[in-house]
Amino acid sequence: MDAPVITLLVFLVAVAAATAAAEMPRMEHPRKGDGSLSLLAVGDWGRRGAYNQSMVAAQMGIVGEKMDIDFVISTGDNFYKNGLTSVDDKAFEESFSDIYTAKSLHKPWYTVLGNHDYRGDALAQLSPVLRKVDSRWICIKSFVVSAEIADFFFVDTTPFVLKYWTDPKNSKYDWRGVSPRETYIANVLKDLEDALEQSKAPWKIVVGHHAIRSVSQHGDTKELLEHLLPILKAHGVDLYLNGHDHCLEHISSRDSKIQYLTSGAGSKAWRGVQTANTDKVEFFYDGQGFMSLRLTAAEASLAFYDVAGKILHTWMVAKPATGH
Repeated sequence: MDAPVITLLVFLVAVAAATAAAEMPRMEHPRKGDGSLSLLAVGDWGRRGAYNQSMVAAQMGIVGEKMDIDFVISTGDNFYKNGLTSVDDKAFEESFSDIYTAKSLHKPWYTVLGNHDYRGDALAQLSPVLRKVDSRWICIKSFVVSAEIADFFFVDTTPFVLKYWTDPKNSKYDWRGVSPRETYIANVLKDLEDALEQSKAPWKIVVGHHAIRSVSQHGDTKELLEHLLPILKAHGVDLYLNGHDHCLEHISSRDSKIQYLTSGAGSKAWRGVQTANTDKVEFFYDGQGFMSLRLTAAEASLAFYDVAGKILHTWMVAKPATGH
């Protein structure tokens, strides 16, 4: 039995257990024999290969092989422009299976939903049917991946954003299982806080679609600044990883250790917007690309790559020996 199948079985058991216990589903993902963990992160990609999606995918395959990655994180907006129509929508294969074909990318894809995904059949992306089409696909609204040296907390951020409820313009959002908003958000925050409190991992990494901090077109997400950020600060979260803005960014918090990382450049980009905020912008790139992250118990190192695979920015931090 290969690793993705084992992962899937563990995942299904975790989902069943978590549903019964009303907490975030938890999956186990072992680190490598040398104690390290490597991954790629990409977002805002699903355009049937257009807008350089195929070129980004090809470079991800090359970097993924060099790093011997363990998995891929998708930061949402997986299928444009309005998600999937159903579990039978061929866009799933045309934008995912047929694009990310490199052997190195045939690892689990841990995935959150973006606002564009909610404009279609959001439940389709969560369906086990898609995992039968492509076993890499692991998507649930909020969940935890425990990888020994790091815990990854995936948070469903779209329902937090009030304007999608009050001013959806010409879009229709699939709020099945989400409405009423206030109850859903309160439950997500409580489940996240409980999961963070239980975490003993040296590295705590939170993943959501929307940015907490961004200097690009969408900018900061005020609902996440208000509701999510205080919890991340209180529980010593190291990295917050998101998509939504179609660019690559690294912003350092001035009042905590949190690093804000945007990897939302999987296809359409070049929006021509950059507006400073109060935190420190370490790196900003308006074009297409993706991000890598390598972790050991002692240090984390990340890199951003453009559409040609060129390294644009690197950063490394050591974990204090005492831990949290």
